[in-house]
Amino acid sequence: MSVAGLPQAAAAPLRVAIVAGEHSGDTLGAALITALRERLPGLSCFGVAGPKMIAAGCEPYAASEDLAVMGLAEVLAHLPRLLRLRGELVRRFLAARPDVFVGIDSPEFNLRLARRLKSAGIRTVQYVSPQVWAWREGRARTISASCDLVLCLLPFETDFYARHQVRAVFVGHPLADEIPLAIDREAARRELGLGGAAPVVALLPGSRMSEVTRLGAPFVAAAVHLATRHPDWRFVAPMASVATREAFEKEIVQVPGAPAIHVLLGQAQRALAACDGAIVASGTATLETLLSGRPMVAAYKASPLTVFLVKALALVKVKYFSQPNLLAGRALVPELFQQQVTGPALAEALLREMGDPAHVRELLEQFEAIHRALRRGGAALAAEAVIGCVRGSDARL
Repeated sequence: MSVAGLPQAAAAPLRVAIVAGEHSGDTLGAALITALRERLPGLSCFGVAGPKMIAAGCEPYAASEDLAVMGLAEVLAHLPRLLRLRGELVRRFLAARPDVFVGIDSPEFNLRLARRLKSAGIRTVQYVSPQVWAWREGRARTISASCDLVLCLLPFETDFYARHQVRAVFVGHPLADEIPLAIDREAARRELGLGGAAPVVALLPGSRMSEVTRLGAPFVAAAVHLATRHPDWRFVAPMASVATREAFEKEIVQVPGAPAIHVLLGQAQRALAACDGAIVASGTATLETLLSGRPMVAAYKASPLTVFLVKALALVKVKYFSQPNLLAGRALVPELFQQQVTGPALAEALLREMGDPAHVRELLEQFEAIHRALRRGGAALAAEAVIGCVRGSDARL
């Protein structure tokens, strides 16, 4: 038997148009493609893809990093290019007539694209809910008009969509399945050449160039502050791309007295497995740190114009920005925002987190509980939901 109990002969090749923005979207997209292909071996995928998705068999029309833009003000500078890309994708997808379009994250780009495709009779799925429950709640109407289905990574999101009559499924987070509940710290250190008992701090200033540009200097300054207090401590910084690695290395050179920082290309999970604590840019990396069971400090720094617009328009509806705190519904980890993001402030916050053994034990218990709640075989559930969405309009599957 094949998908959903249908005979193998009844299954037909599934053609999926897919657009994934940046590093985390590439990871989710690759896992989804693999899970779909396990169920439908004749799968055909094409669209905006990163290296992992390409390796999984997605034909790239453009690179995921082309969508790696964050912040309201930052998007404006890239708007003409993004509009050209979206127009090109609309033309190519309408010509290709896929069975389904899956937009992964990047909601500002994907939802408008999905709306055009849905109006042309193509099934549409948004994988990773926009944070409509956190800010700009009115976007729920746009999502309803654009998407046949929303795949949610966080458990509380489906309640929000139920209130707005939008079909949504909680599939869990693939990272919770990928990262084991028990992590071998010593093995990770050996693999990174970080043998020895001295504590290791991981620095993750973000996967986007704009994040590294804003957070690189204070993260390096935090390492200086920590090294002054603890000269034997070591530092590792996994970077998402060659470009962000080069940008971060330039920041290291420009900070007087910077300690040795082992800068990696990729290997974020290995670096988190090896470390004792982390300073992390807000975003998926905070969830990776939680799932790795490491104390952390989360940082967020946007352009002044973005912050002004968010405050002036009263767009934000929640108290927290890091995923651990959003999932816990309370201040589980320290969050530093805008002017608070300085080297000494980041370092002192991490020292407080790591310096209280009782607090660390309680923190790790909370992290494990969240890890288990998100561990649902996310890619497999997402694949089944996508196939089910298509089956609603196509008797071949």
